[in-house]
This record gives sequence, C-alpha cells and structure tokens, in this order.
Amino acid sequence: MTTFALVHGSGDGGWAWHLVQQALRSRGHDAVAPDLPTDRDDATWADCVDVVAEAVGATTGAGGDVVVVGHSSGAFVAALAAARLDAPQVFVAGMVPRPGESAQDWFAAVGWDEAVAVGAHDDGGRTGNPDPMVVFFHDVAPGLAREAVAHERETSDALGEVPWPGPGPAVPARYVVTTQDRFLPPALQRQVARTRLGIRVPDEIAAGHCAHLSRPDELAAVLTGAAGSPPRQRP
Repeated sequence: MTTFALVHGSGDGGWAWHLVQQALRSRGHDAVAPDLPTDRDDATWADCVDVVAEAVGATTGAGGDVVVVGHSSGAFVAALAAARLDAPQVFVAGMVPRPGESAQDWFAAVGWDEAVAVGAHDDGGRTGNPDPMVVFFHDVAPGLAREAVAHERETSDALGEVPWPGPGPAVPARYVVTTQDRFLPPALQRQVARTRLGIRVPDEIAAGHCAHLSRPDELAAVLTGAAGSPPRQRP
C-alpha cells in the first residue's frame, strides 16, 4: 500500500482532493490531503511542509511507501515535502520551482503570458479567461464546480513573494500534463517538465486544470501507475 500526500494549489484546500482520495482508496491505497496554512500572512515554507509531514506520519507511522503529489502552485510545497520525506513526487499541472524563485516570479520565468496569449488566440479567448468557470472549471460538472468555489480559501500574498528555499527537485519525479488546461497551457507544462525535471515524455490526461475534480478516477489511475514505475526522463 502506498500513502499519497496530496498537496493543493492556491485558493484550494484539502477538500479539492476528496474524489481522488476515494479513488485511490478504492485501489487499495491511502491518501492524505491536509489544508496548508497558506491563508496566514506569517506562514513559512517550513510550516507548510510540517503540515504535510505530520499528515503522512499520522497515517503511515514509521514505515510505508509515500508519494507526494503537488497540483499547480502546490508544487512549491510538494517538492520540499518530498525531500523531507525522501519520497518520489508527482506534479499535476505543476508550477515546478527553481532555487530562489518566488511563486510570483515563476510566471515570468517560464513565459506564462506568452503561452496564454498563444492559447487564447487558438481557442477564441478561453485560455486565460477571467471567468473561473471558463478557465478552471470548464470540464467540471456544474454542481461540483459551484461546490468547489464555495470551498475556496483565502491565500495570503506574503508566501508567494518569498524565494523558494529548496535546491531543486532532487528526488524521482513525474509530471502529469492536463491537456485541456486553460490556465497553464499544455505546451507550457511540457516545457516545464522538460526543462526543469528533464522529463521528455510526461504523463498526460485529457482534463482541464482541475483534473482532481473533473477526472478523479483517471488521475488516480495515473498516480498509482506512477508510483509503481520510474520517471521517464530525457535519454
């Protein structure tokens, strides 16, 4: 049995992963999805990692296999937590950081504006649309999308300005590209996987940015498969 530590992105909480948790448990695994203290102005990266490590420890005790999964900006915490736990990690539409890079700086560093402009040109303005129902929840069932909005949490801007303290994702990693993403265009995700993780052939799932809500079973299948096989890296 593997315990998956599911790390949410900005504006979300652990609730966002509840369907994936159910799908993983139905496959004989366990999953924890704690609320990070990202709503606090005084929260540090270490505080966030502590929350993940404590959630894993409460489930696995001293043993057991662990995989850390980071969605979107949750990649910043997931990479640190994976290093702390000496565990492999999976990035789902992940904003993979570099040392000293803040979450706010990440967008300019990877060319997000340019990628969104290209996507918007190709799909008539849906990519980067200011309406969250268009850009984040377009493939999520309407009722579930409204529930997700109701569960949104405030995210402090303070942590997003703090340089990332890690040395770079040093443990085995995989990357899941969400191929219908209108927030992080899939071409940009593939670039991030290649240039920041050395992954030439990432996993892919036909979903928007919130695959954990729109395609939880498919995502769980990818995660369990990733847990049992090595990352596909550049030769």
